[in-house]
Order: sequence, then structure tokens, then C-alpha cells
Amino acid sequence: MTGFSDDFFRTESVRLVAFLTSRYGLHRLQFAEDVTQETLVRALQTWPYRGIPDRPGAWLTQTAKNLATDLLRREKRWRDKESGIASEHDRWLSKPIANGAEDETFTDDTLRMLFVCFHPQLSNEAQTALALRTLCGLSPFEIAAAFLTSEAAISKRLVRARQRIRELALPFAVPDNVELPARLEGVLGTLYLLFSEGYKASSGDSLVRVDLCQEAIRLATLLAEHPVTCKPRTWALLALMLLNAARLNSRTDETGHLLRLREQDRSSWDADMIQRGIRCLAQSGQGNDVSVYHLKAGIAACHCLSSDEATTDWARILMFYDQLLSLADSPVVRLNRAVALARIDGPQVALEAIANLPLDSYYLLHAVTGTFEAELGNWPKALGHFRRAEQLAPSASEKEFLLCRINECETHGIGC
Repeated sequence: MTGFSDDFFRTESVRLVAFLTSRYGLHRLQFAEDVTQETLVRALQTWPYRGIPDRPGAWLTQTAKNLATDLLRREKRWRDKESGIASEHDRWLSKPIANGAEDETFTDDTLRMLFVCFHPQLSNEAQTALALRTLCGLSPFEIAAAFLTSEAAISKRLVRARQRIRELALPFAVPDNVELPARLEGVLGTLYLLFSEGYKASSGDSLVRVDLCQEAIRLATLLAEHPVTCKPRTWALLALMLLNAARLNSRTDETGHLLRLREQDRSSWDADMIQRGIRCLAQSGQGNDVSVYHLKAGIAACHCLSSDEATTDWARILMFYDQLLSLADSPVVRLNRAVALARIDGPQVALEAIANLPLDSYYLLHAVTGTFEAELGNWPKALGHFRRAEQLAPSASEKEFLLCRINECETHGIGC
């Protein structure tokens, strides 16, 4: 539809689900999703002919409310339940704030719903998958890419989560200030996954989805400004997002092709955003809490504060990765560490470091291995890894980038 992108409808979909769930209860999550879908379908059917409303968001909200009311009235026992649902909703809206703290932050439906998703009676996997699907608008395929698992596994996880919510009759209730910190870690992890999907989309023609990055930064900022959730790790996550988002516009060229860090125009990086990120990183240093977000933000700061790749403090980056391994060792962290290791000890040492990583179906393992082999002049080996990476790459822009690497290998013609 002219004037509206897919990003607009994704954002409105998330907002409507959060709104409807807060109005009718968490046990009606599937109902909220169905009403939202029908509302967006009606917009797509009517707006091209009747014109786009002056306030499209308000139109969608009113249409969703009307649809929900009509559907609920048709239910056999709706009149018996109506007063109970209304009183629950009113009680939730009037819930007192613990310790007298002002809670202006949590007037945001999406943020409230995020904390609701992380109810302790749901499994950790179900909590994150549900939050990413319902509130972040990610598809099961995109969520699967974040967890390095299958789309079918994520779909089953979502079905079980919704069933569990119905079985437990979980209320739509934001935890009080005493319970809030216990759910913060899961919320921060979800926002990081949301930002990561925007920073490098797992599907589609575009490598970057700025709308997802912006939404993750918006919600993280609200958390950092809240008196209960403004923990050091919250500031560190916000710093990490800002420092990476400062480079978004330079990650692709004018045709949408992926640019490596060494190829990016650093003068186009957002200096104001970098400075804001550095200030947030400094704020995260208040206290003794050192999280994975602190270390990853430190790595991002090293890149943002260097004038080019040659002057990058790779030794410091490697130190951050070594610390990260002690906190959250994983094959992906070891793969990323190898990039810094190659800059210090050479590609052969880096190859040895990743030789036995259990990531054969992960395209970046083959892309990185191909890069190291090419730097050593092992063109046939590099070609094989780049071809494998291209087969596994999820997005069109990454496939195009890898095809360029394949052509570079083939032009050398040494047994390729």
C-alpha cells in the first residue's frame, strides 16, 4: 500500500497485540493475535479504496476494539465473564507502585507485555520465543535463526507456551518492583536478540532492518531510565546497541551490498550516537556488575573509536573475548574471537582455533574459514568454504557478498 511499509504494519501489529492482551487478559493471547490479524486485513482491504485515515494508528485501535467486542459477544459465556475480565483489567490498571516509585516508563504496552511474558511458571525457552514472536513481531524462522535451531522446533515451543498460559490462567499483571529485577535478564536478552535481527536480518533482501534496531533501543532506553531496572547491565546493553547502530548506514553500499568493516566509510558513522553509547558504557561501570553486554559493548567501542582497521586495538578486543569466554563460552563466541586472534597471531593460528567448532551448518563458520584460507593463499580451500557458506547464507545480500568472494577465488585460477 502506498505510503505504508511492512515495518509500519509490523509495528502496529505488535502494539495491537499488547493493547488487546492488556485489555482482555493474557489467557486470551491467541484471541488478541487473531483480532490483530483481522484488523490489519481490513485495513489492507479498505484503505486503498476509502483512503488512508488521518490517524491510521487510532483507526486500527478502534477497529480492533470493535472486532474484539463483537467476537466476545458471540461467545456462549461471554456475558458471565465480561464483568470478571473488566474488573481484572481495572485492578491491573490501578495497581499501586511499590515503594512509592513513579512508574511512567511502564505505561508502554510493549514493555509491560515483555515482563509479563517472562513469568516464572513458563520455561526460559518459551519465555523468549513468546516475547520475540508476540511483541517483537519476528517469525518462527527468524527466531530459529537467533537460537540456531529449526523453525519447526520454535513453532512447537510457541504452541506449548500458549497452552501453558491457558492451563495456568496467567493474569496480565506486571510484577511489582520487588519481582521486576528477576525478570530483567530475560527481557534484556530478548531486546538484544531483537536488535541483532535488525542489525543483520536472517531473511529477506535487506541486510539491515532499522525499525527493529530502533524499537530495541527505544525499549532499552525506557529500562535504563526506570529506577528499578536501571542496572549496570541495562546501561551496557543500551551502549552496545547504540555503538553498533551508529554504523548501520555504512554496513551496505548504495545498492544494498554488504560492506566489510574494513570497507566502510567511517566518516559516515553517527558520531553523536557513538558519544551517547560511550556515555552509556561509562554509566554501566557504576558498581561491580560485569555482564556479557559490558564486554560486547567494550568490543564495539574499540571499533567505533579507531580511525581505521590498522589502528584498531585488536589486543584489547581479544582480551574482551577471553573474558567473554569465561562468562558465556559458546562456539559462536569462539568463532568471533578467532577474527581478533587472526589480526594478532595470523590466520593460521586462527584456523587452528576454530578447527573443531560444532558449527558445520552455520554459514559464518565457512565464511570466516574461507577468509583465513584466502589470506594464506589457499585458494581452492577458500573457494570450497565460500561455496558452502553461500549455500547456507539466509539473506540475499549475504549470498551476493559470498558470490563476490567466490569470484575472487576463481580469478586466481590455482586449481580452482
